[in-house]
Amino acid sequence: MTDNPPRTRIQARNRATILEAALEVFASRGFRGATLDRIAQTAGLSKPNLLYYFRSKEALHLAILEDLMDLWLAPLREMDPEGEPREEILRYMRRKLDMSRHHPRESRLFANEILQGAPRARPVIEGELKSLVDEKAAVIAAWSETGRIGPVDPHHLIFSVWALTQHYADFDVQVRTIMGGTDPYPAAEAWLERVMGAVLELPRAAP
Repeated sequence: MTDNPPRTRIQARNRATILEAALEVFASRGFRGATLDRIAQTAGLSKPNLLYYFRSKEALHLAILEDLMDLWLAPLREMDPEGEPREEILRYMRRKLDMSRHHPRESRLFANEILQGAPRARPVIEGELKSLVDEKAAVIAAWSETGRIGPVDPHHLIFSVWALTQHYADFDVQVRTIMGGTDPYPAAEAWLERVMGAVLELPRAAP
């Protein structure tokens, strides 16, 4: 958390600049490889100036994770239990793919945190994230049990959405290299809709 919350326009701008620089450094180097000196250099500020807003690398990383979790959880929160089940799940998948496209650094930052055992994000994962996933899994299970979508394991369905969409951010260099530098997202959306749509189909009655 910040020792000195921004009170003026300049302070708010400096804080935003520091967070943007920290996101870039943490996403590319991981928590262990990032240093306050490099973050300050990337932000174009002095290290003492940075420390005015954030007392440590840990506090800065935590601030980014807190902002990230709000962003990360929003698409799942928006899944409407009263909506049409197939479209709600496909919309969730599209939102997650859109986040990978427009927020790749945030995705890589979160992936790095998880690969390290989530030492800083664990309270959120065990609390808010788990509660939200369990809540939406219950909604998906009800849709499946009442025959509105095909038989699915709701938790693994959500995990599959994460894996299928976040791959494009976390492995961006690999994906674009294999595809010759072309933008993978338009074709990815069409393909993932086919894949997920097939998973959600109701089983056909035996002839």
